[in-house]
Amino acid sequence: MFDFARLLTALFLACLSSFALGERLRIVTDPWPPYAYQEGDVVKGIDYEVTAEVFRRLGVEVDWQFLPWKRCLNMLEQGQADGVLDIFQTSQRDSLLFYPSEPLSTVEFALFYAKARPHTVNSLDDLKGLTVGTSPGYTYDPAFSESTAFNREPAPSHEANFGKLQHGRIDLLITDRRVGRYLIATLGLAQEIGELPLIVSQQHQYLAVRRNVGMDLLAQRFAAELRRFKQEPAYAALEARYESATTKNQPAVEQQEHSTR
Repeated sequence: MFDFARLLTALFLACLSSFALGERLRIVTDPWPPYAYQEGDVVKGIDYEVTAEVFRRLGVEVDWQFLPWKRCLNMLEQGQADGVLDIFQTSQRDSLLFYPSEPLSTVEFALFYAKARPHTVNSLDDLKGLTVGTSPGYTYDPAFSESTAFNREPAPSHEANFGKLQHGRIDLLITDRRVGRYLIATLGLAQEIGELPLIVSQQHQYLAVRRNVGMDLLAQRFAAELRRFKQEPAYAALEARYESATTKNQPAVEQQEHSTR
């Protein structure tokens, strides 16, 4: 066991040798508050801070870049980025990426509406004839993304989607519940925008790395260190801080009979 542990350590150090020589890990993501975002030159977000701490413990330096999601995916495919923050695991991406066995967080996709134009939605069947704002390049549940009963209309940013909803250019928008609540609070839309209780889908988010030599071992080490960090008081404090920011001026969830959760 001792010799095997030494071998794993040696392999890990070997796969990081290029980084030790000055090349930093290139991680891309899109602005996805409160998980990862920028305020001026300062990078913030619960998943960003957790990931940065795990890499710090592993001795890996990282260059972060915030870009539109579709460009992030293109950079991964073209080998211009080493990894991506807050990505869902799909069978289509398995040939390109290694995923740690431990997720960073769990997304709950929910629907948001303008209080001046409310809609009753107990299931996806109730979206018939409506237009729902989406984000380009995002992966949604097939029941939502493949339905022909309603329209999906992408916007260049989450803020743009909320603006379109506010001004009646779309009927609803879909985004992660925490993201929606955070943006409603920071944009001052609590009196204008509400959220529906229906959860369209749930998915884990990961820090994933390209399938290069040694990166599978990096993913394993990342998962192990992430699990350790999640057991520490510092992780609980981090979660509480961002939960407080997310629920500040949080809109009330519309209560509907027979809603699906």
